[in-house]
Amino acid sequence: MSKLVKQMLSDELRRRLSGVEHALVVSVAGLDAQKTFKLRRELRAKNIRLMVVKNSVARRAVEGTPLAPAFEQMEGSLAVVWGGEDVVSLAKEVVRLAEDKQFAPFAARGGVMDGARLTAEQVKAVSKWPSRAEQLSLLLGQILSPGANLASQLGSVGGALASQIEQISKPAGGEDAPADGAA
Repeated sequence: MSKLVKQMLSDELRRRLSGVEHALVVSVAGLDAQKTFKLRRELRAKNIRLMVVKNSVARRAVEGTPLAPAFEQMEGSLAVVWGGEDVVSLAKEVVRLAEDKQFAPFAARGGVMDGARLTAEQVKAVSKWPSRAEQLSLLLGQILSPGANLASQLGSVGGALASQIEQISKPAGGEDAPADGAA
């Protein structure tokens, strides 16, 4: 491959990955055309992109970007996967597909998160974390919990007091007292 072609490929990859903060490196060697098509279709459904790249071109394209650590010490055929809601949802989907028998050779090889390099084991660990939506719901529950507890405690005390006042206001016979005092 000529230097001009390599530079054009590198520029195209740099353009596609501009603004990407996290990505995973996966192995797709051994997948036939039908499996690759199914894999890409499942990833696209989750707004995840997959691009097979040559190591030297990828290193040149991401040089000086937060994605550079992902390609350190990588060898052999690889593909870059990016997109999704966040890095956790990306890792969850990649690990799920890697465990699926129909995509048997597909596997996570590493990646980058917040500028830090991830190993394949760390990608699996990240996939077990709660997603952004799950984290927000947990945080919202923790924020609203003290107020809900306070409201229920005030309501229960107020309800008990109202019940006692109602019991005291009733005559001993159990009948309601006439409103105007006439019998």
